[in-house]
Amino acid sequence: MRLARVRSGLSESFDNVAVIVLDADGHTLFSSGSVDRPMFYRSAIKPFQAIAARRFGLDLPPEHLAISCASHGGYPVHLATVNAILENHGHTATDLLCTPARPLGAEADRYQASRGRISPERIFHNCSGKHAGWLATCTVADLDPRTYIDPTHPLQLAVLETMREYSKVDPLPVGVDGCGAPTLRGSVRSLATAFSSLTITAEAQPVATAMASYGALVADNVRPDGRLAVTWDGPVKVGAEGSVAFSHNGTAIAAKSESGISAMAVAAALHAAQIVGMLDDATAHAVADEISPPVLGAGRQVGTTIVVDSP
Repeated sequence: MRLARVRSGLSESFDNVAVIVLDADGHTLFSSGSVDRPMFYRSAIKPFQAIAARRFGLDLPPEHLAISCASHGGYPVHLATVNAILENHGHTATDLLCTPARPLGAEADRYQASRGRISPERIFHNCSGKHAGWLATCTVADLDPRTYIDPTHPLQLAVLETMREYSKVDPLPVGVDGCGAPTLRGSVRSLATAFSSLTITAEAQPVATAMASYGALVADNVRPDGRLAVTWDGPVKVGAEGSVAFSHNGTAIAAKSESGISAMAVAAALHAAQIVGMLDDATAHAVADEISPPVLGAGRQVGTTIVVDSP
């Protein structure tokens, strides 16, 4: 699917997005672009990393489970929830192995700076909820908490197996994600396959329900995926470099932007949802700016994003 950003009547830039819609039986309802091209899933597979942790006996309340699947904005509610997981399992933020970072949300970053927290911190990293969940898993299952992001750690091997089962493809070889954890590979099609099972498999149901119930913890209500998550009846998750997947009752949509811009992936995925009849009028109205992201000039809208080529 080819998208154009139109400023003052001129198509100023273009983006190609691979997007696919699969039903609960794996049948393709819509497809556009290179949906079988290899890609790293990045954070889009956090739900399945959480499922792997639950296989070791991790049992978190829904809010904590949601933040363990999050690429959060670093707002106070996010940090408080991450800290609650750590404290409940005998850890502190110093035990996190994610890369020190600034909060992903601009307002959250300014807020922390106003309080004198001006240096990168591990808990600020958008993946700190996942890492807190992994530390909690180490406590529950008596695993080494000092090496939990090593590709040979039992927890990471379980993530590999979990993703292999849900995506129906081999996720090897692994890469290194932005937070330092292993990142697995697949395709837009295999990501959609995994998300289809996410909403119909009994094992995955607690994760899917937590994500759907607490979308603003999984992201925030500022970024495109977060604004979609608070209205969509099902799990929504983006990954770095412009990937996104979401599902409802076994029907899943996944997309990957060639430019690596998440907003373009979300827009293409929502267009695909409209094409197959998954987007009701109320939801479409609520996410209108995500379907057609506005183009701004001097703080006001001077254009929009449109689809210029789609099968």
